[in-house]
Amino acid sequence: MHFIQTHKQEAMIAGGVLTAGGLIFSQAWVLVLASLVAGLPIAINALAALRYKQISIELLVTIALVGAVLIGEPVESAVVSFLFLFGDWLEQRSLAKTRSAIQGLAAAAPKTARRLDGTMIPVGDLAVGDQVRVLAGETVPADGKVISGQANVVEAAITGEPDAKSKQAGATVYSGTQVSDGTVAIEVEKTGYNTVYQQIIDLIEDAQDAQSPVATFIQKFARWYTPLVLIIALLVGLISQNVRLAITILVLGCPGALVIGAPVSNVVGLGFGAKHGILIKGGDVATKLDQIDTVMFDKTGTLTQGKISVATAQYWANDDAKVADLVAAVEQATAHPLGQALVAYLKPQTTPSVTDVKVTRGIGVQAQVADHTVSIGNQKSLTQPLTTAQQAAIQNVIKSGASLVVATIDGKLAAVYGLRDQLRTDTPGMLATLQANGKKTVVLSGDSQAAVEHMMADLPLSQTHGGLLPVDKVTAIKAAQAHGEKVMFVGDGINDGPALAQADVGVAMGSGMDVAIDTADVILTSSRLTNLGVLFDLAKRMDNNIKQNLVIAIGTVALLLSGLLIGLVDMASGMLFHEISILLVIANALRLRHTPRKLQNLTTIKDAAAQTVNNEGK
Repeated sequence: MHFIQTHKQEAMIAGGVLTAGGLIFSQAWVLVLASLVAGLPIAINALAALRYKQISIELLVTIALVGAVLIGEPVESAVVSFLFLFGDWLEQRSLAKTRSAIQGLAAAAPKTARRLDGTMIPVGDLAVGDQVRVLAGETVPADGKVISGQANVVEAAITGEPDAKSKQAGATVYSGTQVSDGTVAIEVEKTGYNTVYQQIIDLIEDAQDAQSPVATFIQKFARWYTPLVLIIALLVGLISQNVRLAITILVLGCPGALVIGAPVSNVVGLGFGAKHGILIKGGDVATKLDQIDTVMFDKTGTLTQGKISVATAQYWANDDAKVADLVAAVEQATAHPLGQALVAYLKPQTTPSVTDVKVTRGIGVQAQVADHTVSIGNQKSLTQPLTTAQQAAIQNVIKSGASLVVATIDGKLAAVYGLRDQLRTDTPGMLATLQANGKKTVVLSGDSQAAVEHMMADLPLSQTHGGLLPVDKVTAIKAAQAHGEKVMFVGDGINDGPALAQADVGVAMGSGMDVAIDTADVILTSSRLTNLGVLFDLAKRMDNNIKQNLVIAIGTVALLLSGLLIGLVDMASGMLFHEISILLVIANALRLRHTPRKLQNLTTIKDAAAQTVNNEGK
């Protein structure tokens, strides 16, 4: 049986040749042989389904083939068996093409890696901590940090962005990305299934199995529909005493297009999203997106560029340089964007050892450095009373709209920093588009309320909320949901895991890739806000496409059965139109691969308002 199943294409070809020969030479026994050769794989599939107590499409066809031979219609039997296998072959071939996004990702995965001494080893032998060199034209074999060299790296496989990015010492590189020019040495941090690249492949493959409610309904309907057709055919045969009519009903009632309609739309739509840097975790997420009426945003790294710089600094210590070294030492042990901006600004002269690092989400970080307890964070991290001058310095930073960072050493305030970020150029345009489409837009930020209001003053927003801990963001989302709102939360995936999980749909920007893959429903690997517009449009098109396929499938069956009753359709012609309906469903789904004209220029939005705000230093 396994041999027959693995050679269905050969059975189809043999059945077709025998059918043609039988028709040309008018040999009934050749047509019966053609029915046997092409019908055997169909019958085996039917029996396999029965073992699991499922009445499959193949069972309908098998009964119809046997019945046609028994009533002396080998032509009908041979033609139907060939057309069924031919339709199955076309279906599988078309589906394989729709999975090209995943196949392309998998094919691009590197097979070997070059150690620093030049020796080549299998990628599977790499371990965390290994150091490898990647030359121009080669593919990065694992996730890691650049330790030396400089190169331009195309990250299209991860972000969907075609432009190369410059990578120097300290930069992160991902497996599956391509070095266009230059040479870098990297230290491996993640290998194999732990790399972002492999997780994206797994995510897309898993997502294609997550069906929308419409798709789930179709699958349940098909399970009931198949035995219903059997019962109808049996009743028609008993009442009319017309066996040929009953058998023809079995053939024409096959719900092939119905069963394939939802999966093929799901696969093509998710593949389109992946190609454009949008990873959607299944068709069920696409359906939820169409119901969203409130979009909530994190601020830093989401609505802003995340390119933060220190605008002001004020110290209360005998040795400012020592404070700077202590602060930089602690921040070098974290990955927070504000901390990295501080390190770049402070340019530490020494690197004292750091121990007992403790990060408190929404407040800051504390550690032991050179016999001192150093705490760095927002205003909530302060534990001792402040002088009038210190209070005034903090208020000045807040009023300026900058993000406040305070540093204490052994409990005493030692420094106050004001850091500024810039809006993404596409932020105003996308917020305006969302509001124009009836979406409520809200900002939830850990920054102070004054800082949030200052930066967001000229943007089309419904509400702004500052000074929030991660748990406060979850509370805000729950409150909106309690009022019946369907909430999307868009964050950077670093500190927003709880909010991404609580929202009806969580969308993470690519900067927080590792956390996002586990928590978010959608990942924008290119970190472009304009892709939110593409996302909403794709979700609507996927849902509509599945419904269109449902109409095509059921409409075809209804027309064929009507044609049968009035004598315009017979078994062979009906089977031909049935297979054509499957191809129509596939062709309709393939339309999802094309970008609608209204979205073709969306990714180039350059809002003048955003540029004006940035020029003002906000």
